[in-house]
Amino acid sequence: MTDQIITDWQPHYPKLWGNQSLRLSHSLANSPLFTDEALARLIEKSPREAYHVNYSQKTPGNPPKRREGQIRNLSGAEVIETVRQGNIWVNLTAPAKTDPAYGELLDSLYAEFEERVPGFASYKRNLTILISSPNVSVKYHSDVPGQSLWQVRGTKKVYVYPAQAPFISQPALEKLILGKLRETDMPFEPWFDDFAQVYDLEAGQMLHWPLNGPHRVVNHGMLNVSFTTEHWTDDLRKHYAVNYANGVLRDKLGAKSLSQQVTGLSYMAKLGLAGAVKFSPLNPQKKKVYTVDFEVDPAAPEGVRDIPAHSFEK
Repeated sequence: MTDQIITDWQPHYPKLWGNQSLRLSHSLANSPLFTDEALARLIEKSPREAYHVNYSQKTPGNPPKRREGQIRNLSGAEVIETVRQGNIWVNLTAPAKTDPAYGELLDSLYAEFEERVPGFASYKRNLTILISSPNVSVKYHSDVPGQSLWQVRGTKKVYVYPAQAPFISQPALEKLILGKLRETDMPFEPWFDDFAQVYDLEAGQMLHWPLNGPHRVVNHGMLNVSFTTEHWTDDLRKHYAVNYANGVLRDKLGAKSLSQQVTGLSYMAKLGLAGAVKFSPLNPQKKKVYTVDFEVDPAAPEGVRDIPAHSFEK
């Protein structure tokens, strides 16, 4: 098993997978796919629709709303050095399209989990690389697909909150799925931290948590390189369909008490509703619009230079 990516798998972990937060060790901390040189090449080759660069003020606790930026006329090495010295983070959202080696890595990761977790079969998988400055904070948020965070370089503190009310309300989850609420606009209260599981995630560790589990991240005082993986399964799609239909019923008909069960006649009716609305002009999900108002600049404070705002869709 020395060629395995997960290096500390235990026989009881399949019972925890997807039900509890699970921190595992992996062998990717020294992978050539995540060196400065490899990441610089990816940055240079990534088109506008395949990256985000963000900034938010450094404040205690949950940071304020993040800003969207752009990269122009810089080498990949210059971008990484600006991240190292600044207060920004770069998300490369489609590395597998730029370099097939990242797609091969993604397939290898999920092949291991599918071999080790009985009944686990994933699809629509994706890998996103995050290169982030020392002490950067990522706002409290929740993700729609199944999600894991893999730490490759540096250390970050990860707060994982229960995937239930009041930490994530049913209406908020529905709005998130319908695209009416951005993942980083989830309601947060400082006392939520009293109920969080807190992990210092080090290079060579990964963290997987239950579906839609809210979380936030604070980097330690060094450049961080990590990546997220996301996936779908038949069971996750059932939960998505029910919450999608519930969101439509709540929004259009004012329904209030809505079941999240994924079996029975009620589920089948909601599955039909979700399919009918999603593939019709009534679908509330639209392309996301991002307002860009800064440019990465190695000479500017925190690596951020304000520019006239403009928007792009994705």
